[in-house]
Parts: sequence; structure tokens; C-alpha cells
Amino acid sequence: MHSTLASSGPAGTAPTRLDRLRARPRSPGEASFFWYESQFGSEAVKVLPGEYFVDAEDLLIMTTLGSCIAACLWDRQAGVGGMNHFMLPEGKGGLDATSLGGRYGGFAMEQLINALLKRGASRSSLEAKVFGGGQVIAGMDSINIGERNTQFVLDYLRVERIPVISKDVLDIYPRKVCFLPASGKAMVKRLAPARAESVIALESLAARSAANATGGSIDLF
Repeated sequence: MHSTLASSGPAGTAPTRLDRLRARPRSPGEASFFWYESQFGSEAVKVLPGEYFVDAEDLLIMTTLGSCIAACLWDRQAGVGGMNHFMLPEGKGGLDATSLGGRYGGFAMEQLINALLKRGASRSSLEAKVFGGGQVIAGMDSINIGERNTQFVLDYLRVERIPVISKDVLDIYPRKVCFLPASGKAMVKRLAPARAESVIALESLAARSAANATGGSIDLF
């Protein structure tokens, strides 16, 4: 049974779920910025580029995407799921094995899958929902990173025999994505193309600090 959603209580009371989320140990690359999202009435965690998050309770896992990809994986039998956020298909010169690895698709996918397996998921039971890969910069057809990211993640999931049960990818839109890891429910909102510059700036800023991120700033939607 999942715990009741609650915001932080007064000092001296029993720790809330938000307190427990903030206090638990972090693995490398695991998202760590938590807050109470009043719009949804739930605790939430922000996944920045290069990060991932896995849980077996329905808190909100949220991210914002331009050309990046977020893969949401879920095991309906185990009731556990998670999201990653990567920027490029693959790194060069062995970067996938460094602290920067989560920014690259191959490492990011294995990192997410391994975290799910540790929480009781079975690789053969995983299902995927995929978001992002927008061509948010006009005139970039010849080096469309969003298209490359999208093709990479779909090929990866096909090879790993993880079915893609839904996706919202490509086109010209930035996206906001919310994922509930216990139920596997995903919500996506296409943002106006005019917001592309702010999304790209957020991705770039987050990417520069991802290796040493402790949460950083957050855009509350």
C-alpha cells in the first residue's frame, strides 16, 4: 500500500514523506530536488539532464524537455517505475563511464534499468513511455539532435525487447512531463514553441552543473 501524500509538517512532528525523501541517501546521478507540488497535491522531484529517479510510490517525477529524451520505465507487476533525462545518444572517448555518463543515452538507460532491478523490477516485465526529441531550434535539420535522440532510444528499447506503450516525440515543441512511478501513469504538456529558448537555457545550465548537482534551481510549473 502506498503512503498518503502529505506536505512537510510543523517542527517537532513526525517526518513527512517529503522529509524522508530529502533525507535518504543518494546514488550518483539520482535526482535530489524535492518539493510539494500544490497544483497536484503531491510531493515531486525534478529530474535534470543527466539524472534519473526511481520509486515505488506515486510521487510526481517531473522534467522539462527540448531536444532531450525522457524514458519512463515501469514494471506493472512490481509496481515500480522511474524516469531518466539524457541529452545525446552516446558519449565519446569513454565518457559514458564517467560522472557525466547520465547525459548520454546508453549509460542513462542502463542506469535507469539497473536502479529498477534493485527495487524489484524484472527486465522482462518493463514497459516504456518515451517523450521529447523536439526540434526546438529552427533551421537545425542537418544536425537534428532531437531526431537522433529519439531514434537512439527507440532502437535501444527494441533491442532490449522493452515495449513502448506510448510516446510523444519529435515535432517542434518543448514538453513538460510528469510520471507516477507506482501506477505508470504519465502526463505530457506540449509547451508553446516560443518557450523553446527558456527550455534550452534550462537544459544547458543543468548540463553544466549535472556532475555536481545537489538540486540547483527549479522551475515550478
